[in-house]
Amino acid sequence: MKKFISWNVNGIRAVMNKDFETSFKTLDADIFCLQETKVQEGQIDFSPEGYFCYWNYAEKKGYSGTAIFTKEEPLDVFYGIKQPFYDNEGRVITLEFENYFFITCYTPNSQDGLRRLEYRMSWEDYFREYVLSLDKKKPVIYCGDLNVAHREIDLKNPKTNTQNPGFTPEEREKMTTILDCGFTDTFRYFYPDKADAYSWWSYRMKARERNVGWRIDYFITSKRLDEKLADAKIHPEIFGSDHCPVELDIDL
Repeated sequence: MKKFISWNVNGIRAVMNKDFETSFKTLDADIFCLQETKVQEGQIDFSPEGYFCYWNYAEKKGYSGTAIFTKEEPLDVFYGIKQPFYDNEGRVITLEFENYFFITCYTPNSQDGLRRLEYRMSWEDYFREYVLSLDKKKPVIYCGDLNVAHREIDLKNPKTNTQNPGFTPEEREKMTTILDCGFTDTFRYFYPDKADAYSWWSYRMKARERNVGWRIDYFITSKRLDEKLADAKIHPEIFGSDHCPVELDIDL
């Protein structure tokens, strides 16, 4: 059985001051993924013992970025989605193992006023093409802050958020499209009707304290891995970021 963890830390240097290393050790994942690391090479020295470490940095300082820590050394590592225009923000890392590909992803936010929605839509298409190209070779597991609440059950106030970033019809449809291509939202696979299960809360208006949140952090797997899925979890008890870690347990 393997345990995978994904966490948008909203700045790894900030979260290091909030007991991150203890959380990392306690979760004891086979693969631990971070999004929104917000660092450049050389700005942090975090190399946990027993892990191979891979970082993808954004060109823009203090912005975006991803990292993966894996106990098993991969056969190969790829950065980005093979689209130079979209690969300067450090959003994707892919590990190739013998029987599967593993991807961590930090999907672009459409931003206030949906001013980046068009960029987001085209990025989604290129990302889907990239994932499908891998899926033709071996099953794919991808995770991360995908910046979308797919269904109304995935956020506290769907009616008032239909035109807000992360819950527009366009963004939700992109998620539907990739799932329809033969992929599984692992949390909903186990808990199709579980409400009030969120992975992100605004820092405003005591949203986390009141559990007014969104589920925008996912583990998505090739459908042919369904029988190997063991459980999917959300860890709201772990603090340090405006997101909490999410988990996948799978018998690979």
